[in-house]
Order: sequence, then C-alpha cells, then structure tokens
Amino acid sequence: MAKEGADMTEETQYMIDRNAGKEGVIVESPSNAKEMRAVVLAGFGGLNKLRVTKKAMPEPQNGEVKIRVKACGLNFLDLMVRQGNIDNPPKTPLVPGFECCGIVESVGENTHGFEIGDRVMAFMNYNAWAEVVCTPVDFVYKMPDEMMFAEAAAFSLNFVAAYMMLFEVAKLREGMSVLVHSAGGAVGQAVAQLCSTVPNITVFGIASCFKHASIKDSVTHLFDRNTDYIQEIKKISPDGVDIVLDCLCGENTGKSLSLLKPLGTYILYGASNMVTGETRSFFSFAKSWWQVEKVNPIKLYEENKVIAGFSLLNLLFKQGGYNLVKSVMNKLLSLYEQKKIRPLVDSLWALEEVKEAMQRIHDRGNIGKLILDVEKSPTPLMANDSTETSEAGEEEEEPEGDNDSKERMPFIH
Repeated sequence: MAKEGADMTEETQYMIDRNAGKEGVIVESPSNAKEMRAVVLAGFGGLNKLRVTKKAMPEPQNGEVKIRVKACGLNFLDLMVRQGNIDNPPKTPLVPGFECCGIVESVGENTHGFEIGDRVMAFMNYNAWAEVVCTPVDFVYKMPDEMMFAEAAAFSLNFVAAYMMLFEVAKLREGMSVLVHSAGGAVGQAVAQLCSTVPNITVFGIASCFKHASIKDSVTHLFDRNTDYIQEIKKISPDGVDIVLDCLCGENTGKSLSLLKPLGTYILYGASNMVTGETRSFFSFAKSWWQVEKVNPIKLYEENKVIAGFSLLNLLFKQGGYNLVKSVMNKLLSLYEQKKIRPLVDSLWALEEVKEAMQRIHDRGNIGKLILDVEKSPTPLMANDSTETSEAGEEEEEPEGDNDSKERMPFIH
C-alpha cells in the first residue's frame, strides 16, 4: 500500500508537469455561455447526494473577482459538510468547496489589484467546486509564475492553517518539538515542511503504517496511529512535546494533553474521528465527544498548559481576519518562491469523480492533497457509475451502499 501511495504521487506529479506549458493559455468562453458545470450537494447524507449539474453562471458584484476555475481543493471538512456534521450547516442544495484557483475572467466595480488574465487562487465560503466562481477581492491572491494550478489548489487552505497554528498561535521557535496527527495528510505535510524552515525542530508524526514509506523523510520520528505512540514518544522525549496539532479529537485529545510540556500548546483544528460511516452517525458523534477528556481549568493552571482551537474558515468569513491571512499568505508565497515549501498533491480527479475522491479521503488513503481538476475528463467507468451530469439538476437516487461494491479505478491515466 505504501508503494501504491508513492507511485500515485509520482504519477500525479507527471500529470502536473505535463500540463505546465498549457497553463498560460486563456480559453475564451463563448459570449452566449450563461451556464456552467458545478458539483451540487442535494441534501446531507451519503455520496449519492452529490451530482454534477448545470447552473447559472455568476457575475461579479461590487468588489468581486470572477474566476474561470482550473482546479479546486478537496478537504476532510468537505466530508463533514456533506454529512451535515458541522455546526449550523447551510441549507441545501449547495455547491461545496472552500478553495480554488484559476484565471481572472472579469472584475466587478470598485475592484482593484487584479486584471483579466491574472492567475489566482482564492478562498471561498462554499461554491468553489464549479467552472466559474465570484468572490470578494479580499480572499483572492495572485499565484507565483512558476506555480501550477494543481499546486495552487493544494496550497492556500493547508499551508495558511499550518503556518498560523505553528507561528501565530503556538509561537514556534528554534529547538521546539511538534506532534502532528495525520502526518500524511495535506495539513500534516505542510506542518512538516514549515517546521523544516526553523532550526532544530523535532517533528513527531502519527500516520497509518501504509503511508510511512512515503512520508518518513518529512518528519523526525514517525509512529503508527494504532500503536501506543504516547509511550514511544516519551521514550524519546521524557518531558513530552511543546506543540500538539490535533485534527482527530475524541480519545486523542486526552492522550495529546498528557504529552504537553509545561508552557506547551495543544491546538484542535478538526474532528475527523466523528466521521466513521458514509452518513452522519449520532452514535459516532456521541462516542467521540464522550472520549474527550473534560478539561479542568485548575489543572491547566497547575500544569502550565495551553489549549487552543483554530478554524481558518471561521477566521476568514466570520471573524474578519482576512488582513492577517493576507500577511501570512505573503510570507508563504515568499517561502514557496525560495523553494523552501511545496504542496504535495496526492491525485487529480474530474468533477464527475468527486464521489471516488471523497471516498479516498474517507478511507484515509491519501498522501497529500486531492484535487478536483475542472478540465480533466473522467474515466469511462467513473463517468457511468458515479456523478452523472443532470441538465435539470435533479438528484438520481442510488442504493446507499452501492459504491462500496464497485471497483475503484486508477486515479490518473
């Protein structure tokens, strides 16, 4: 399995490099084209709730940029959104997705800093998984000339989150130690790369064993998530670690807190343990919540420990933190141009293959980031048995467990 993951990343990289010469070409859309393809979530639940449909093309409003999308990022949060497993979920039907990249097609009134033809990446408050998006200029960033679209779609959310947790919240500095769960994922690999920019940082990574061969060089020490990693880490560092980055929650919360040194910082930035089946499970949610160690403020005071939470999307879209994020993005783009960091792309998928892409994340099979490539053609089997395009946008029901019995096709051809 480890070799399969490594080969997949190499093949994906070949696809990215092969298309490098095509990225500067701007394809003009017909002037009468008023519709676009988009992935639509018809209702909360399983994979059968997703469809590629035709939707009216948006036009930029005051202060907005219209982007012809080339690629979109797919995150574990998107699985939780699909299930409705988040606080205050939006109403369906909706177009999922929180990040994309592409070419500026037009700009609204009072929009400054961008011109038609600019290559950009953007954060979205939903609606990213479409051929065309419109978003306020505050959430749009120019891509470096050498950055490919697949890289851009893998860059913004993961690297900004990793940077802000390490440097803005936990104040990472020389000589510290970091424990990162899901070290093989896109955020985990971003954390590892950013830690390498600071001298003498020890990174403890937790990941499924089949990923170890592919990511072992990115961290200092690597452990199987199914072993007693607490004791293994204490053998190496009896005092514990300075920073814990936890995207799992549940029983890992108490374990991680027990590893913190005095003045150490634990940061929760996800709750993937609450996703077990294809649809939302109240039992899984309750079990995961029950396993969270109840935090005693007096104990924190006595042990000099810090507990924090981090949600980049809430910071951007609910708490007005876009100026801080913009300053972080500038630092990250500088590191990219210095070749100190580079996003790791696991695989590319057509919009019509979104179900299979989501299943790969659900199975924790990815090493790095999964990308929806808007211009990629689906493989024949995927086009027939997964997300069929519907002119009317109506949902066509499938048996809930049907996808589990179907053969998984190779991700890249």
